Amino acid sequence: MRKALTLIGTGLAAALALTACGGSDSTPSADATLDPANPTTITVGATPVPQGRILQFVDENLAKEAGIDLDIKEFSDYQTPNIALSDGSLDANYYQHLAFLEQQVADKGYDFEHGEGIHIEPYAGFSSKHKTVDGIPDGATIAVTNDPANQPRALKLLEAEGLLTGIEDDSAALTLTDEQNPKGLKFEENQPEILVQLIDDPKVDLAIINGNFILDAGLKTEDAVIVESAENNPYANFLVWKAGDENRAVAKLDELLHSPDVKKFIEETWPNGDVFPAF
Repeated sequence: MRKALTLIGTGLAAALALTACGGSDSTPSADATLDPANPTTITVGATPVPQGRILQFVDENLAKEAGIDLDIKEFSDYQTPNIALSDGSLDANYYQHLAFLEQQVADKGYDFEHGEGIHIEPYAGFSSKHKTVDGIPDGATIAVTNDPANQPRALKLLEAEGLLTGIEDDSAALTLTDEQNPKGLKFEENQPEILVQLIDDPKVDLAIINGNFILDAGLKTEDAVIVESAENNPYANFLVWKAGDENRAVAKLDELLHSPDVKKFIEETWPNGDVFPAF
């Protein structure tokens, strides 16, 4: 089972080791001892889309023959799946990227390991007031996540569109300098699951939404005002498990999640770019 996240844009990969997450020299291996006639059940936590749908595809089409059975638990927030993995309620979870996992490890002291990237959900900014970036005025109010691991991602998206400048990996919306924020944008922070509700708020000019909540709300990135590029994107989601876990079924699941069948499922289910394979 892999410990390093593979970053895939349009075919370009870069491997990063998650040294901040502790780890073990021994990792589970998917071997032939798994018995399709007596499959091993593993409990996996995920946000409903796309992660939950991808897991359901694996469970319905690939798992039985591989000797595993998935018990999928869906979560609507970004904190509970790691709490549940840490306390043993889950065998693995699938909903987070490297920057978020590193922040969680630093803040909560989790001892987790992870596999390689499975998919990328582009961040996107939606507005009920403006159809293009050019329509966003000076002093506009931008709704962003209060999650410190994802907020710089939102700021970098705004920078890519020329609305901010000089954004660093640790930049925060409420402490931007006048030089970084030449248009005098105002920021409203909120929990990531709440942001989709602010798109129609008359006080908000643009709400930047996490990909899974975009899909959960029935939105499409093709209707967004701004969309994060998938090229060289470092925010691929991966499978996470407890450090030192020797569960062969978890290893097998990670292997299946990187199979050609899953890649094809992602491409066919989200053909308009709402989700990209990361392998």
